[in-house]
Amino acid sequence: MKKTLMAFSIAAIMLTGCASIVSETNYPVAVNSTPDGANFVIKNKAGTAVVAGTTPQTVALPSSSGFFSGETYEVTFQKEGFSESTITLRSTVDGWYWGNILFGGVIGMLIVDPATGAMYSLPKTASADLQSSTAQATEGELRISTIDALSDIERANLEPLKN
Repeated sequence: MKKTLMAFSIAAIMLTGCASIVSETNYPVAVNSTPDGANFVIKNKAGTAVVAGTTPQTVALPSSSGFFSGETYEVTFQKEGFSESTITLRSTVDGWYWGNILFGGVIGMLIVDPATGAMYSLPKTASADLQSSTAQATEGELRISTIDALSDIERANLEPLKN
């Protein structure tokens, strides 16, 4: 009986991956912007939109795009009156993956964790600081902006008011 229990325990340990036990395959990512209320679209490395919403929001994203392949995401933020901003989220190898050297063995390191995607992790947040845009005004429209929001070229084209 003891030999059977011991054999079962060893088999259970050898057939698991350390990161698969301790980590996740889908990670919650807080999507934020300054100011709040920006629309966002998250596309995976294949260019497919996987999530869209409005900040602030928390979304669950897979950290892997396949066997031994971490995922990369492009997050594009848009808000009227502000310049569009795009950031990149890259998965990295999860620290628990290296626990396979001690606990998960070769099967955990080469099969279980890569197959489940648990060998990768994602950042906890994706955020953008949106800059006020000074888009061209249409005929008859007046736009007011602070000088700090102007580009160097726009500042060079400023003319003083004449009395």
